[in-house]
Amino acid sequence: MGRTTGASDTGRVLGLDLGDARIGVAISDAERRVAVPHGTISVGQPPGELKAVAALVRDLDVSVVVVGDPRSLSGASGPRSQQADAFAQALRVVVDVPVELQDERLSTVEAERALREAGVTGKRRRAVVDESSAVVILDAWLDAHR
Repeated sequence: MGRTTGASDTGRVLGLDLGDARIGVAISDAERRVAVPHGTISVGQPPGELKAVAALVRDLDVSVVVVGDPRSLSGASGPRSQQADAFAQALRVVVDVPVELQDERLSTVEAERALREAGVTGKRRRAVVDESSAVVILDAWLDAHR
């Protein structure tokens, strides 16, 4: 599961789902009871994504950042998981809050299923799946830290 870095038990938590074109973003309430979508960050030239996340941390008064760790179904760390770890390491340099990794196996599948069941289709579903995946990742982290 996620690696604990000494985070407090209160304050908003930012969840990130790293993608090739977009980073899905979710945010919790200060009591850490619920996660809601908070849009996406376009992926471009580094360090633009890091600066965008750092701005969210500052502007939303975030106390922990959770980065989805896309491990294989067996739990092994592959290239995507290594990219997530490298992103988390780089993020730790630019933010003053703990940055944790959260196993995100099947988060996109779960998010797409939930959107389909809610009647969200086609282009609209593609547009919100990244932030919905971030909600799934953040919900898993919140559940594990209750």
